[in-house]
Amino acid sequence: TTTPIHHSLPTMKLFLAALFASSAAAFTQSSFNGQRMASAQTKASMTMETSEDLAVLAKKLNPVVGFFDPLGLAEANFWDTTSEETIGFLRESEVKHGRIAMFAFVGFIAHANGFTFPWDMTLDGTPFPTGMSPPEAWDAIPEAAKWQIFTFIGFLEFYREVASETHYMKGGKPGYFPDFKASVIPGGALNYYDPFGISRKNDDAKKEAGLIKEINNGRLAMIGIFGFVSEAQVPGSVPALKGIIPEYSGDVMAPFSTSILPHL
Repeated sequence: TTTPIHHSLPTMKLFLAALFASSAAAFTQSSFNGQRMASAQTKASMTMETSEDLAVLAKKLNPVVGFFDPLGLAEANFWDTTSEETIGFLRESEVKHGRIAMFAFVGFIAHANGFTFPWDMTLDGTPFPTGMSPPEAWDAIPEAAKWQIFTFIGFLEFYREVASETHYMKGGKPGYFPDFKASVIPGGALNYYDPFGISRKNDDAKKEAGLIKEINNGRLAMIGIFGFVSEAQVPGSVPALKGIIPEYSGDVMAPFSTSILPHL
């Protein structure tokens, strides 16, 4: 039997929180200014995507819709950079948020149906709470644990920014996560980009097809997780989910019980 969707676990909103925090480091100008001189490669030797490249990619992603950019972001210049650098930032952001959204979407469904980790939530033996919606389950996580989650996310962001040979705003591959060096992580145990070496064995055509699927799945997941959250926060806002997603009376945009902003 399947447990109703309101039976969920706190870990889901770990991913939901990550969705909002995942590109915090990338939004700072200093994060790529220092990287400009880090690589010995010249601009001429780098592959910088243009709006024309995006139009070609768009047809591969969705032949029916094609290139859709009503806000003109493909021609924007964030932080006084070039449009090519801005495109690099946007491409990285989309891939990254799509990946986190896929975790969040699957996590929401899994935890809402009663799946739990086989260990305690905290070191003092406190178990994962049950009978809660995913947002309520996040609220049940101790504040110290939430800080650990955000600190880990921040570390991953920092490492992505400083360890890549070529920054994504300078022609680097969107969504690439550099391997951890043995001096940082012994044995490279946390090589997230391709931990099992599967992608490295694929030819270029298979890699390109995989990227197309990842972007499309990520876009759908972003729509899906926001549908879940919207229906929980505003019942009836997503008619197809009415009566399926329980109402949440808290604030989905407040990850901590007590806001730190008034104290800054």
